[in-house]
Amino acid sequence: MRGAGGTRGGIGQFLIGLVMLVGGSYLFLNSISVTSTFGFGASLYSISAFGGHFSITSGMIMFPFMIGVGMVFYDAKNWLGWLLACASIVALVFGVIASIRFSFQAMSAFDLITILVLSVGGLGLFLRSLRAQG
Repeated sequence: MRGAGGTRGGIGQFLIGLVMLVGGSYLFLNSISVTSTFGFGASLYSISAFGGHFSITSGMIMFPFMIGVGMVFYDAKNWLGWLLACASIVALVFGVIASIRFSFQAMSAFDLITILVLSVGGLGLFLRSLRAQG
């Protein structure tokens, strides 16, 4: 009879390792807080030029987007309209990604050790079950 991964490894080790890995990964991801400072007044990009400091907000990026969409609706073959619309969408996506902040919640040493043992130990059992035994 074949075991996990088509080898003669143990199906029990495979299942226990998989459950440990999923449980540890869930606890790890559950301990991360994700926040964003994205808004139409938030500064996405900053430019320092001519002795001044200029900020481009996400609201400012909507103006070329609206102009580009208008140009595309007027004439769908207008490459400048497509360029404005697509570049504005790309700038907004990068701005949203850049404004995301990840932080760990406070946890005890026991919680951290439990997460690490479950994740790394589960991964070890999972990978060992894919190896031929004996």
